[in-house]
Order: sequence, then C-alpha cells, then structure tokens
Amino acid sequence: MPKYALYPGCSLETGGIEYGMSSHAVAHALGIEFLEVPDWNCCGASSAHMTDHLLSLALPARVLALAETLPVTEMVAPCAACHQRFAAVEYELSRDEDLKRKVNSLLERPYTGKVKLRSYLDIFANPETLEEIRKKVKRSLKGLKVACYYGCLFVKPPKVVNYVDDPENPQAMDNIMRALGAEPLPWPYKTECCGASLGMTKEEACTKLCNDILKIAKDSGADCIVAACPLCQQNLDMRQISVEKKYGTQYRMPIPFFTQLIGLALGLDPKTLGFKKLFVDPAGVLRKVGAA
Repeated sequence: MPKYALYPGCSLETGGIEYGMSSHAVAHALGIEFLEVPDWNCCGASSAHMTDHLLSLALPARVLALAETLPVTEMVAPCAACHQRFAAVEYELSRDEDLKRKVNSLLERPYTGKVKLRSYLDIFANPETLEEIRKKVKRSLKGLKVACYYGCLFVKPPKVVNYVDDPENPQAMDNIMRALGAEPLPWPYKTECCGASLGMTKEEACTKLCNDILKIAKDSGADCIVAACPLCQQNLDMRQISVEKKYGTQYRMPIPFFTQLIGLALGLDPKTLGFKKLFVDPAGVLRKVGAA
C-alpha cells in the first residue's frame, strides 16, 4: 500500500470539505494510505508570502520537517495554493544554504528536504494508479463531457512547482477522466486564473474571470467543470449566481472535484463523496452516469 504524508490545510474540513470526503473515500478504495502531518500549521498562503518572505518559507518548511517524523518519503497538499508554498520552500532552500540556515533557526525541528513534495494529481494520474482505477471502475462515466480545470497554481511557474506535465496543456486530470470513461474536452481555459485571490478585494475582476471560464466551458459542450483546487472550485461554484446576475446569462454548471468523479466511477455513494455539499446542483451529472 503506497503511503504519503497528507497536508490537509485549512480547506479540507471547511470550504472544501467535499474534497476531503471524496479524497479519503477514494484513497481507501484504491489502497492508498494518507498519514496526516502531526501538529501541522498554516502554510502561509497567501497572507505570509505577501508580507514577510522569511515567514512565508518558515511556515511550510516546519510542516515538511514534521512530515519527516512519518514513515514516508513524499508529501501531498491537495490545495493548489498550499502546494505552491511547499514547492517554493523546496525550490528556494535547495538553492540557498544561507537562507536555509535562517529558516531553520526559526524552527524547533530543522528542515532537511528528506520528504519531497508530490503533485496531488500525480498520486492518481501515474500509470500504476490509473491501471488500478480502470480495474475497479463499476460505474462508467461514459457520455459525460468534462472540462478539466487545473487553475494556475498547480502548474505554474513550472520551474518552481516542478510539474512533470505540460504546464500549458496539462493532461493528468484528463487521463484520469479517460480512465473513468468520461470525455475530457479540449478547451483553452484549463490553466487560466479564476481570480479566487481577488474575491474580496477586486470582486468585479474576479467575477469577470469566472464568467470567462464558465462561458468557454459551456461553449465547449461541457456537462461540468472538474476542479483540483478547493479555492478554484469554491470560487467557480458559489460565485455563479453573481456571475449570472451580472452578465444576464445562466450556466448552472456543476463544479465537482476530480476525486468525486473517481468515487462515482468506483461505485461509491454520492453522499459519501460530498456531492450534496456543492452549491450548483449536480443532479444532472449524477443522472447522466446513473448515480442519481
């Protein structure tokens, strides 16, 4: 059974609770074990890295150091904003020993870099897990057309996040959807920013970015937009009412997490996967795959 340290962050039991529910359910079904990092703290996104550079590295470095107490070699952070903060630590501290010493002087346990960050998508998109998913599909998602939305933080900047896929046209989530029987659509907005970080300070700009993504997905023929980040998912899901009101349109586009669709295909109960937590009713998607 593959084991990974898990950094849940602030969202997996709050705003992205359906992501947490479906992630644990799917991991159990696939024989993947997540070990939560003990005594974890906020990763600093985005308040710390906007105000204090040293603090922005010390916070995630402490978590990676604590992950070294677990019997693992890799850690995952399902939230894209969290993932990028850990990637920034690996990138900067591996290139600057003086900075690494400064960061470690603030920590009760030194960061050594022994536990490496792994893309959460890659946990499910690597060839071995994809084959396991194919073997265990009980409810094919054939006929479901999906727009895979990666957002910007999981894949960019490529040299920092060390993303192994094409950062402009990533395929990890697309390959997962194909393994489930769904049809991932080609569309040009899969890595565009949704403006989640602007939601409170520049709402008008955020609303426009969401509208652009929703419109292109709808025009591409998508039944839903599949997300991999709780910030992106929440932004596109709960903001649709204000987007539709401002632009005089109606999308009603469900925004499930990719783990929720994996769970559906594995035959898991939609309630267990948190589908009732979504703002936009996913009943149409569930009916289309025979899981209503």
